Amino acid sequence: MTRIDATFAALKAEGKKAFVAYVMAGDPDYATSLELIKGLPGAGVDVIEMGLPFTDPMADGETIQLAGQRALEAGQTLQKTLDMAAEFRKTNDTTPIVMMGYYNPIFNRGVDRFLVDAKAAGIDGLIVVDLPPEEDDELCIPAQKAGLNFIRLATPTTDDKRLPKVLQNTSGFVYYVSITGITGSAEANAADVAPEVARIKAQTDLPLIVGFGIKTPDAAQSIASVADGCVVGSAIVAELAKGRSVADVLAFVKSLADGAHRA
Repeated sequence: MTRIDATFAALKAEGKKAFVAYVMAGDPDYATSLELIKGLPGAGVDVIEMGLPFTDPMADGETIQLAGQRALEAGQTLQKTLDMAAEFRKTNDTTPIVMMGYYNPIFNRGVDRFLVDAKAAGIDGLIVVDLPPEEDDELCIPAQKAGLNFIRLATPTTDDKRLPKVLQNTSGFVYYVSITGITGSAEANAADVAPEVARIKAQTDLPLIVGFGIKTPDAAQSIASVADGCVVGSAIVAELAKGRSVADVLAFVKSLADGAHRA
């Protein structure tokens, strides 16, 4: 059982919904980013999504793209992202970390080496948005064998014919993208999301977490109420981009987490 599995089992036992927070590793610099990540569990975050900066993040909107650029310009690398996870693990051995990004940096390092290093650093799961199920032998199956969850995205365009393929080797949780388009581009609507969640949950026992387009505590509550939890990324990254202090960003994160946990 991974930390992700254990966390969702504990939340289910308590009758609570999950709050997942995304931050870009290394934005705006290593020290600030590490301070923020270390503070997330205390702000109510159940699962941390750590973005791996990449030069061409095609699934992401402007907010996340700019965060990646800032991180890369500050010298963030895949190795430093792993180092950040390892530093976090020195004081927290329970909160799951999911690394979210694109395949190129992993491929460049070498899959076998990457998986050994990720496991050693305390990474629990991967979301690699540009690897479809047809490429499962590339990273998904080796990751599962190494003890890492491989989390897949389902979208409003994932029809009933495609869905079983998407779910086939997914583990940890299913990430439902609530809108068509890129991150941060529109607002999620619980009335639209609810039937899609029900449709997907009819085909899997995995927790289903909804992300994209959640920007406020009320939205976190309404979306979490129709799923097993929610993810917020762009809204958090945007607060950091405004030059807010880590304490202020964490206060905002706590308001979102409190909203999700009220569901």
